[in-house]
Amino acid sequence: MAEKTRESQIVRVSIVGILANVALAGFKAAIGLLSHSIAITLDAVNNLSDAASSAITIVGTKLASKPADREHPYGFGRIEYLTAMVVSAIVLWAGLSSLAESIKGILDPQTPSYNTVGLVIVGVAVAVKLVLGRYVSSAGRRLEADALVASGADASFDAIISASTLVAALLYVFLGLSVEAWLGAAISLVIIKSGVEMMREALNKVLGERVDADVARSIKQTICEIDGVRGAYDLILSDYGPQRLWGSAHVEVDENVTAKDIDRIARAIQTEVYRKTGVILHTVGVYATNTAQDGAANTIREALDEVVAAEPHVLQVHGLFVDDELKGVTFDLVIAFEAGDRNAVHQRVLDEMHRRFPDYAFVAVLDSDVSD
Repeated sequence: MAEKTRESQIVRVSIVGILANVALAGFKAAIGLLSHSIAITLDAVNNLSDAASSAITIVGTKLASKPADREHPYGFGRIEYLTAMVVSAIVLWAGLSSLAESIKGILDPQTPSYNTVGLVIVGVAVAVKLVLGRYVSSAGRRLEADALVASGADASFDAIISASTLVAALLYVFLGLSVEAWLGAAISLVIIKSGVEMMREALNKVLGERVDADVARSIKQTICEIDGVRGAYDLILSDYGPQRLWGSAHVEVDENVTAKDIDRIARAIQTEVYRKTGVILHTVGVYATNTAQDGAANTIREALDEVVAAEPHVLQVHGLFVDDELKGVTFDLVIAFEAGDRNAVHQRVLDEMHRRFPDYAFVAVLDSDVSD
């Protein structure tokens, strides 16, 4: 039900965007053709591309809302990101086409002519775009719809571009300065920049981005509030579309807890994380941690802290467990990507621990810095 509500709201906001942009495109195209204004005509083309983007957003939202099936057990949510890539391609095409027309205008300039009605309509268009941008962006943030947020930002920026076009018209009317073609080229570059940024953002979503820091902290804080949990680590999330995050995490628990306790802790973690954040943790791994505050475990822990302190690229050590009976030590090392040769850092830590405690066998997992 919630997904259907989100879908209908996105569609409604997108329809408003389509109607507003089509109306603005018609007015601007008429004014641009009558006044021989390249900048205003190109601005009209930009409005049409915005309308097309809204239409594609509707199609993408509808397809992304299809229920999961056997071939797609995680649903179709990522279609929204593919839709964003299509939209960005349209924006890029519009920008490149308008840049070509602007260059023609610079090489073969035409004398523009303006009238009061036309200038007033452009001014009204600026106001409409500002209101539309705020409305769409606000709805996008509320619905966690990246396509709407981008469309809203684009609309707000269009208002600035239209205002610049109006300024250019006024400069010609009052000072005789014709900067239409040059302004058209500037608008084209802005459109191209917007398209590149949209494409990069969509690609990052598909490739897999770093977990949002606020989301990661919220999940780990929720996990640590569960009775019996001594620490939360190794949070990995997969993005299957807006509001569709699946993942896994590891927790530290006392070494003497029972399987029954572990089952209770894991289920409580999954329930609370989903309730508070909407994230589905399909796997909760477990690290045993030594309960004794003295003896070999404490000595090895202090030594390991000293060793990693000398390695600036070691971000964290967790999951340390010392099996004094089997003379085995296990732990995880989180090493920054900036380390260059991360394996070398990993090996140096192991070698130093072997040197200090030759009677123990050390096994260290090389972890990546995937979440805050």
